[in-house]
Amino acid sequence: MSTDAGNTDWSYADADEETLTRIAWYYYNDGLTQNEIGERLNMSRIKVSRLLDSGRRSGIIQVRINSRYQGCLTLEREIKDRYGLLEAYVVPRLPEEDPSDRLGQAAAQFLMQRLKQDDLLAVGWGATVSNTIQRLGHLANEKHIGLVSLTGGVSTYVEGMRTANWGRSVHLVPAPLVVRDPGVAANLSSEPAVANLLDMALNASFQLVGIGELSPGSTVVRAGYISPDDVVPLRRKGAVGDILCQFYNERGEVLDLPLHDRVIGVKLASLSKAEKVVAAAGGLSKVQAIHSALRGKFIGILITDETTATALLDVRD
Repeated sequence: MSTDAGNTDWSYADADEETLTRIAWYYYNDGLTQNEIGERLNMSRIKVSRLLDSGRRSGIIQVRINSRYQGCLTLEREIKDRYGLLEAYVVPRLPEEDPSDRLGQAAAQFLMQRLKQDDLLAVGWGATVSNTIQRLGHLANEKHIGLVSLTGGVSTYVEGMRTANWGRSVHLVPAPLVVRDPGVAANLSSEPAVANLLDMALNASFQLVGIGELSPGSTVVRAGYISPDDVVPLRRKGAVGDILCQFYNERGEVLDLPLHDRVIGVKLASLSKAEKVVAAAGGLSKVQAIHSALRGKFIGILITDETTATALLDVRD
């Protein structure tokens, strides 16, 4: 905190600079509460609060935070403002390694702070989501948090839940993620056992998804849902990334692909209408995919790292 006694361009109706300085000193240096300051200076707590607020807005009071998280907080505000997000959560620069573990930890911390008793969490699939689930088991059992999948593909969810020892209210869509025949996918999706769970997922307290880039090493390729030979043709059609095995272009528009008719899960058009969709994703290789997903308004809350957030702000529309 610093005060500038030489600045005479401001004025307060109820206090002079000396009083404001004393209030700031008591609050920031001595750690007194606003009630204690009010009692000491014979004024109400509300008046103390208003004077502190006026001092901060005028620049008379400047608070300096000496922490590696300071830059992250600035990035959070800039990312949130640029993309019109509900929230942004940025963690410090990640080591040169697979970010899924660190971002899974960040996503788990974020959700731990926000999930309430008996809430329902809907989840997609992928390494980061799996890492998040693994860290939420204790909280889930303590607060009776339910879990529901956003897609078919039971095997993609089992590992994370087994590690987490998630013991309560687990609802998995009883179908594959991708089937060969579009007609089979349509029939399975209309089955009450599947349709009811997908509706449940859309109405959950939060929906957690990953964002995939389109490359031979991406999760959707490694999992076998598309072949490495499909990558170049999909790029030619404009695909830059996927959420829930559904691809979109750089403008954030869902592509009209035959593959999408064979996917069993929540559609991106429906997902974008949910209020609290959380995406945990990071890495320079995913910057374009994340940027386009944000443009498409598929998600409302982004959890990422400092390097990725900085790169996102450099992307030009």
